[in-house]
Amino acid sequence: MKIQVLGSGCANCKKLLENVTAAVEETHFNADIEYVTDMKRIASSGLMRTPGLIFDQKIVAFGRVLTKEEVVALLQKYPA
Repeated sequence: MKIQVLGSGCANCKKLLENVTAAVEETHFNADIEYVTDMKRIASSGLMRTPGLIFDQKIVAFGRVLTKEEVVALLQKYPA
């Protein structure tokens, strides 16, 4: 799976990246994590508010920092 964390580089975006990384490590989920700060790429993704979280090109969260536990729950729901 490809996971993208999208944001401008602000503290909230970095915190979401940290929480996603921790969730992936904790669950041993097989995923490549990419941190996207390029505003053109963010706009072309369809995301309207940052920070954003995308699993395999599908927006799963935006506009707030998910906790590690919330990310774990999303990973568990995501089809393998």
